Amino acid sequence: MSCGRIALDQLGIKVDNYYACEIDKYAMQVSHANYPDIIQLGDVCDVKSEDLPKIDLILAGSPCQGFSFAGKQLAFDDPRSALFFEFIRLLKECKPKYFLLENVRMKKEYLQVISEQVSACYPEIPFGIEPTMICSSLVSAQSRKRYYWTNIPNITQPKQKGIVLRDILETRVNQDRLSDMTNQDNKAYCLTTTYPCARPQRSMDKSEKSMIPVEDTVPDSTTLIYDSKDKSHSPIQVGVAVDINGHDILKRVYSEDGKSPTVNTCQGGNREPKVLAGAYRARSIDKDGNRVSWKETKPKQMLELRKDSKSNSVTSVQKDNVLTQDEVYWRKLTPLECERLQTVPDNYTNHVSNSQRFRMLGNGWTIEVIKGILDNMERG
Repeated sequence: MSCGRIALDQLGIKVDNYYACEIDKYAMQVSHANYPDIIQLGDVCDVKSEDLPKIDLILAGSPCQGFSFAGKQLAFDDPRSALFFEFIRLLKECKPKYFLLENVRMKKEYLQVISEQVSACYPEIPFGIEPTMICSSLVSAQSRKRYYWTNIPNITQPKQKGIVLRDILETRVNQDRLSDMTNQDNKAYCLTTTYPCARPQRSMDKSEKSMIPVEDTVPDSTTLIYDSKDKSHSPIQVGVAVDINGHDILKRVYSEDGKSPTVNTCQGGNREPKVLAGAYRARSIDKDGNRVSWKETKPKQMLELRKDSKSNSVTSVQKDNVLTQDEVYWRKLTPLECERLQTVPDNYTNHVSNSQRFRMLGNGWTIEVIKGILDNMERG
């Protein structure tokens, strides 16, 4: 979907020729709709340097299934991850001034192999090329840790922007789009390409889309759930979806005041992001979870869920005015919200079906991270 071109464009870097090696027709369709001047080369295995002009920059994110801690970790024995060596081949043949390679968290031994391969292409760099780990949570509402190898100098960690899920949610969701979600004000996970909104679903009633708090230790009508001390970096789990079977990770419901987990490619299997609505209060409790005077312990922001079917007192503060009825509900993220998690321009991917939008966003890059790296290139 040409995330690199988005980054260059937003940095104001003029591009004479932009070539793309892609075989996914939907990603190519989105790329062409936004940048019709991009020259599509098809399968990278068929690309030869002699057929190209002088190349200044090569950007790559080879398939990661063989490397990822979430996969089988076959590494270079996985034919998809073996495409990494096509990148190395073109790096040697084209000899660009700059390159950037992105990939997932992986075993140290795999990191070393990749570092050795890219370093061999630039022997003039004295101490070789080592990866930099950057988490997208610094510049977006998504917790997404990725390694970046590059010969672009002076790469530093991005400045923390403090963006959380609440900041990227659509304020209103059209009624005709609610077949894939329930609560209009909830949040989501880190994007991957198998995001489950890939298939149409009928509207769910509340028994099918309900959740319960993570902790229910207060015996009266109120449930208190701790908020995280570090909203700027981490997802905050505040509940469990009661209607889902399977591993605990599939049932987690997250607060809009934390980060989304990494956007991934989880198509089906109830792996969709799940977020929660409620009201937030500054409360003081002791080590056993009992309410105490604010003088005894420092108050902390907590999610307060009413169980008496009443509304909280209406105030001028938006966070105080959230209504829940018997149960708390969750919904899936919209494609627009997933674009925002990856800091992709709004509706950039709206030229294909929602399933394909989620898939390519999960496979894509966080634009703000890429911009921060490319901005260090010499211009001219």
